[in-house]
Amino acid sequence: MYTFGRNTMEDLGKYTRRTELYKLSAEEQTEKMKLALYPDQQSGSVAIAKEIASIIREKNAKGQTAVLGLATGSSPLKVYAELIRMHKEEGLSFKNVKTFNLDEYYGLTRDNDQSYWYFMHHNLFDHIDIPAENVHIPDGTVPMDKVEQWCQDYEKAIEEAGGLDFQLLGIGRTGHIGFNEPPSDPQSKTRMIHLHEITKKDAAPAFGGFDNVPSSAITMGVGTIMKAKRIILMAWGANKADIIQRTVEGEMSDQVPATYLQAHPNCLIVLDEPAAARLARCQK
Repeated sequence: MYTFGRNTMEDLGKYTRRTELYKLSAEEQTEKMKLALYPDQQSGSVAIAKEIASIIREKNAKGQTAVLGLATGSSPLKVYAELIRMHKEEGLSFKNVKTFNLDEYYGLTRDNDQSYWYFMHHNLFDHIDIPAENVHIPDGTVPMDKVEQWCQDYEKAIEEAGGLDFQLLGIGRTGHIGFNEPPSDPQSKTRMIHLHEITKKDAAPAFGGFDNVPSSAITMGVGTIMKAKRIILMAWGANKADIIQRTVEGEMSDQVPATYLQAHPNCLIVLDEPAAARLARCQK
């Protein structure tokens, strides 16, 4: 269990549901996960970045490596921007950090501007002091007959690094975490998966059309994610309100893989007001 600085705990705990501190309203009793609600994406992202920085600094102080699981897409962009700012302005070092990304589209080369390798370097790694050998991103160019072994090796690399200290997640409209589309098994490991039609539709504008979106991806499994010591799932905007309501208030189901996070002992859902709009607590 990590101990965080006072400011970080105030930031992430300010709006968090804490059953040990006060009696929950009837609406909040429908929630099966801890929440932190923020007015907007910027303030929520800064709070998440502060927690990540606290983990890195605590590990650095002990001469240990911080092992981070990272996400892609639009949701973490402001988190990464804040981490870059902290590196440049506050001296936050990533020299003792190892990262493992959640997923990658199958068939995309590193130089493709829609690949997650490109995304991570453009939006984070090129701007901090993390050693190149400490960066791990699924390889979308592995020959099909070698994918299974590659996925086993990725799992082994995470284990040999000491496991994930922290996992950052977004959420898709299908309820996927990573690219674990419904139905995904809660014990699933890193593997190739076929992308849901909704996921492809959501990605279509970036790829210049639905037909250009890859049909498959390599993703960490739900079981891999659930082994992380700390998980934060972030969601921003009204288009995530429906799936957040199902994730937070619904029953655990393989039809909404994010609901598996209800069983994690140290998971926090960080939302802006539009993403939280369909929760019972926001219906007053």
